[in-house]
Order: sequence, then structure tokens, then C-alpha cells
Amino acid sequence: MKRTKRIFCVVAYDVSDDKRRAGITKLLEKYGVRVNLSVFECMFTPVQFLKIQEAIGQLICGREDTVIYYPLCMECFAKIVRLPKRKEYITNVYMV
Repeated sequence: MKRTKRIFCVVAYDVSDDKRRAGITKLLEKYGVRVNLSVFECMFTPVQFLKIQEAIGQLICGREDTVIYYPLCMECFAKIVRLPKRKEYITNVYMV
């Protein structure tokens, strides 16, 4: 069985409305781990990455909100420093 290529991505957002913010949080919780109040570490397939951007784009208000995606290569992922170290971070990444 062939493994699908995965994209490790840090998603940070600044959303002013509670309802919109809750919607984004609910979406991102399906793909990753919340590491800060408005920051998630996520693992996406390429198709999921496009779909999440589209879904979040429909939720936000372009004049008030900001969402930033930081896709990281596996070499960069391996260099992440986390303090303090916690178990809930994404640690299992497979290179394909």
C-alpha cells in the first residue's frame, strides 16, 4: 500500500469573531494539535491542505481576520525546538 505524501503545516490565525474563531478551531482540530491559543500544528495530504484553506477562507472576514499557513519541509520539521517538551505535539512524520 502506497502512503500519501503529507504536509506538516503550522497554522496561525487572528480572528476577531468568536463564532468564526470557533469554526476554524473545529476544522483544525480534525487535522492537528493546538499548540497555542491560535496556533495549530497540522498534518495534511495535499488535497486536505487545499480543502482546509478553502473552508477557512469561507469562514473568515477578509477585512478583520488573518490566517497564515507555514508549510514546513521534513528537514525543517526535524529542527523544531519546543520548550517545554510536551507529548501532544505531532511527532510521527513519515517521509515518502
